[in-house]
Amino acid sequence: MQTTILPVRSLVDVTCYCPFRGLKGTVQTVSTIDDGVEELFCFYLVDLEGTHIPEPIWFEHNEVVAAEVLASPVGDLEGND
Repeated sequence: MQTTILPVRSLVDVTCYCPFRGLKGTVQTVSTIDDGVEELFCFYLVDLEGTHIPEPIWFEHNEVVAAEVLASPVGDLEGND
């Protein structure tokens, strides 16, 4: 399976069913876990707009979608099925 990693400073929309659904934010940090057996897990530390929470929040790669990419992509990484 192929996972595209969003670069830092990308603008994202939160799409998961959580209190932050529908908010926009900026990716601050990208963290990945590759155990070599299953697909690559990617996590984004997102600074959300329009909240009273001062610190960024972690989201899994399937909980956010790119609204706008402000830098060149980090790349495509392949995980195993």
